[in-house]
Amino acid sequence: MINVFLKNKINRRVENGHPWIFNNEVNLVDGEVQGGDIVQVFTHDKKFIGRGYINPKSQILIRLLTRESTEIINEAFFLNKITRAREYKTRLGYSENCRLVFGEADYLPGLIIDKFNDYFVIQTLALGIDKWKPEIVRALEKIFSPKGIYERNDVPVRELEGLSQQKGFLSAPFDTNIIIRENELKFHVDIENGQKTGYFLDQQDNRRELKSIVHGAEVLEVFCYTGTFSAHAAYYGAKKVLGVDISENAVNQARKNAALNSLGHICTFEALNAFDILKSWAKEKRRYDMVILDPPAFTKSRENIDKAIAGYKEINLRALKIVRKGGFIVTASCTNLINPELFLQIIDDAAKDARRKLRQVTYQTQSADHPIIRGIENTQYLKFLIAEVS
Repeated sequence: MINVFLKNKINRRVENGHPWIFNNEVNLVDGEVQGGDIVQVFTHDKKFIGRGYINPKSQILIRLLTRESTEIINEAFFLNKITRAREYKTRLGYSENCRLVFGEADYLPGLIIDKFNDYFVIQTLALGIDKWKPEIVRALEKIFSPKGIYERNDVPVRELEGLSQQKGFLSAPFDTNIIIRENELKFHVDIENGQKTGYFLDQQDNRRELKSIVHGAEVLEVFCYTGTFSAHAAYYGAKKVLGVDISENAVNQARKNAALNSLGHICTFEALNAFDILKSWAKEKRRYDMVILDPPAFTKSRENIDKAIAGYKEINLRALKIVRKGGFIVTASCTNLINPELFLQIIDDAAKDARRKLRQVTYQTQSADHPIIRGIENTQYLKFLIAEVS
């Protein structure tokens, strides 16, 4: 096994628990390596730090898998890690649908596994973890005896690792259009063609927060995608719900989800541009008791962070102008580069410009099946705020 030695005068981030090691933190790679090889990492003075996979083509040179000197990276390692992830999620109450493995937060960097009933969707986002995909599939088969496993590796980030984008079955073929249950409701999931892994599990806890404040309300959900917040609002007692999304396909899926839950008489959906309608409806003085904003990430690059900030401020400003006094704004951001403090500052600035006062009802992050590791910032990405508007 190749030994890697870190530089002397570097940030103690890795020694303090972060699993990523960048090129500029390494002093010596003692031997020839191939992308995806398992290497041992040491401090400059030869103290063992851990073992992980290396990729000389990536900015993140090494991702650590273990800090135990006696732990060997093999098929049994992945079986044990996935078993422990299952036990942890089950202990938290997630057994039917959950993010079974959330990369670094479940101590398997670069690996995403979503569990939908008895079906599993895998993303291997780094070369080192991609090489262990057969062992990961066998672990899932042994632990769960699944009805199907599907690969959603059609994501651009793989190209940074020298990997191609691809998707397809990792088990015998199956019908990739399935139905799951969430909070007493049912939703269609398109595993093959839906966004990310087919469904956004990270908001499943947050959607329950509408229950006590939406009864009898007229609700607008912007960026509704497949209408999960809309369906929850209607189920929890909203009088009328309108969901809008720029994607006609998403809107059609939202209509199917409303019908699946016998909520079509309350929920309607339209394919509209969010920025346009928020601006025009504010001018028209349309009013709603609740406006829900759950947009996609506005940027994944630091170069565009200012545009993302401006975009978040604009949609929240416009939304605040159409919330009735005493109503609620429900707003979220999944942009990893917008930290919680910045997100709340954007909302405060929008409220100030809209001349509205906000009284916080709740502030949360992603659901607990997407764990947050203290000190590893990229494991906390979702921000979710509900506030009363006056």
